Amino acid sequence: MTEADWRGAKPRRLDRASNGSRKVGTSETPIVDRQTARAIAELLAVLLDSRWRIPSTPIRFGLDALVGLVPVLGDTATGLISAYIVLRARKCGAGKLLVARMLANVLFDTVLGSVPVLGSIFDVYYKSNNRNIRLLRGHLSRQVAER
Repeated sequence: MTEADWRGAKPRRLDRASNGSRKVGTSETPIVDRQTARAIAELLAVLLDSRWRIPSTPIRFGLDALVGLVPVLGDTATGLISAYIVLRARKCGAGKLLVARMLANVLFDTVLGSVPVLGSIFDVYYKSNNRNIRLLRGHLSRQVAER
């Protein structure tokens, strides 16, 4: 991966269909480039895991802990958003093994986070999305170092 890959891809080319309308998705260049996908994933991870700080402590928490207080729906919603972060990581070039590790983190967080009240306390400390972003950054930095 070169430095140009991080700066963004060329705009998508739109081909004309036989009826004169535009076909979407015919170009090899993705709609969202790798840099944008990574930025979206990082933003969501911070929002879910470490957006706010408890005053006078180093403890940070995010929407995952707050929304997790709503039984079933809260953890299901944050689990889906966490899965979306993994999808974005895949678009950044994460391999199958890395995606499997990230999904395991999400599953572990979703299952243990679904325990009423104690699950939200677990969410404050486990921070699966931040872990996944660290895994993705490590993977991408190794890819850049290899080239």
